[in-house]
Order: sequence, then structure tokens, then C-alpha cells
Amino acid sequence: MDGLDRRILAALAADSRIPTAQIARRCGVARSTVQARIARLERSGVIAGYTIRRGTAADVRLIRATVLVQVEPRAGAGVVSRLKAIAEVEACHTTSGRFDLILKVAAETTARLDAVLDRIGAIDGVRGSESLIHLTTRFDRSL
Repeated sequence: MDGLDRRILAALAADSRIPTAQIARRCGVARSTVQARIARLERSGVIAGYTIRRGTAADVRLIRATVLVQVEPRAGAGVVSRLKAIAEVEACHTTSGRFDLILKVAAETTARLDAVLDRIGAIDGVRGSESLIHLTTRFDRSL
């Protein structure tokens, strides 16, 4: 992957609907070059797919939390499988240290968030958890 690939990826990350001709103009290369590069990035797995990002109108009403989860030994796969079934769990990361998993959770109300936290705590193999409710986002580089 070279600088041109990174510029193409940055353009697609900012707006996945951007026309290849516009990317080509920005990068100072032919449209066919951009198309070939995108195809190669898709084949190699660098680009795994295209998706949408919810706008602030859809996202602003969500209550977000980071949930730190301790898992019983050898129960990790089962816990992760059960977590996948909870729609409000947006992401699950393994980690080192006192906790085994970090969850990104979002719900429309505090009551729904509370119910989700109870459901997570009731999963067989979950030893304990700690919830951190997000208050204000000062910045988010992932957007």
C-alpha cells in the first residue's frame, strides 16, 4: 500500500459514495487508475466492504456506555457468542488486565440501557462488569 492507496482510502472513508472520477481529480491520476486500485484493495481485503454512518440526528438520542467485563476462565467464546445476540452491543474487544472484554453499548433510554446491562451480567460465564456511561463527546476521530 502506497501514498495513493492511502489517499483513495481516506476519500472513501470520508464518503463511500464519492465518484471515482472525483477521487482521480483529487489525486491527480486517471479514473481507471483509481478503479484498478480500489479493485485491488477490495481483492486484498484492505477494503472489506462499504457501509453507512448514522448522522447526528439518529445518533444524538442514544445513550452510550463502555462496559468492562470479567469472564470466567474458558468461558470467553460462549460469552462472546451470547453478546453477539444483544443488538445494543455495538462492539466487543478483548483486552489485557483486570477485565477480559470491553463492550461498546448504545440504547435509546436509560431504562433500556439498564436492561441491557442486566442481561450482560446474567450471561453464564460473566464474573463481573463495570459500566462507564458516556456523557459528552469532546472529539471522535473515528467519524
